[in-house]
Amino acid sequence: MAVPWSGSDRYHVQLQMDSQFLCSDQRMHTELVDRLVLQFNRTYPQILTDKEAQRFRNLSVPTAVRLAELLVHLQGKGEEACHEFYRGLQIHAYDVYFNLPTRVSRRRGPLFFLSCFSLAVGLALLYYYGEGNLSGTGQFLSFSVLGLGRGTSEVLLAYSKIQ
Repeated sequence: MAVPWSGSDRYHVQLQMDSQFLCSDQRMHTELVDRLVLQFNRTYPQILTDKEAQRFRNLSVPTAVRLAELLVHLQGKGEEACHEFYRGLQIHAYDVYFNLPTRVSRRRGPLFFLSCFSLAVGLALLYYYGEGNLSGTGQFLSFSVLGLGRGTSEVLLAYSKIQ
């Protein structure tokens, strides 16, 4: 069994994993699919020829079917085609790109939860050994926010200013 995120087929495997989400997402509407098809046809004619582009732009076929066929076609063309699909999706529909299952799982993987738990334990220890008082930790908290999300950073910075 191949490791999904290694080697030269990274985008190919990623597209296989994201295909069901993409075909069911309402944001993948007719105009967006057409824009992606046109981008491939104009920029990468070796990936999508004029004849193939006409097939994927046929409005008598439902958008979900055309999109599914396009994704299968791109997977058949190889890694470069899959990579270019993600680039096009990022350009034309960043909100869809940002919420892809493969991106979400990487953002919220086990390391994310481990780091959140570690932060909570660290703050609890500071509170416990400070006898309920976190005085003197203001400078520590202001430096701790460097690798955290915006919401968490704002809370810790506000608390460090109170100290």
